Amino acid sequence: MTRSTPVPGGELEYAVLRALWDLRKASAREIHDIVGKRDGLVYTTTTKVLDRLHEKGLVSRRRKGKAFVYSPRVRRADVERRRARGMLNRLFGADPEPALASLVDAVEAIDPSLLRQLARAVEARRRSRRGS
Repeated sequence: MTRSTPVPGGELEYAVLRALWDLRKASAREIHDIVGKRDGLVYTTTTKVLDRLHEKGLVSRRRKGKAFVYSPRVRRADVERRRARGMLNRLFGADPEPALASLVDAVEAIDPSLLRQLARAVEARRRSRRGS
């Protein structure tokens, strides 16, 4: 996935894409049975979301009889990475230090061992960038 590849536009697009990643390929009806019914959506909403994902290049589709069968065109890890970066950019804004300190406090409150894991991940990233 390149920087110019779009990510799902909202939680509904993301939920549909997640269902496709799990199923690998599915009809709009199959996606609706998983996502649409759970969220109380009408079938046409599910098909519109699939159309938007197709227009964005996030899913492919091929005709099978009267219906389309959809498949993801992007890797889950790539989309997850882009979504995480976007959330962090919105969270940190122009002055990231206060938000970063709050994030460290929140992570420590959830599980102090996560801070050690984060420190190891940061150090591993630094070593890999230095070529060590």
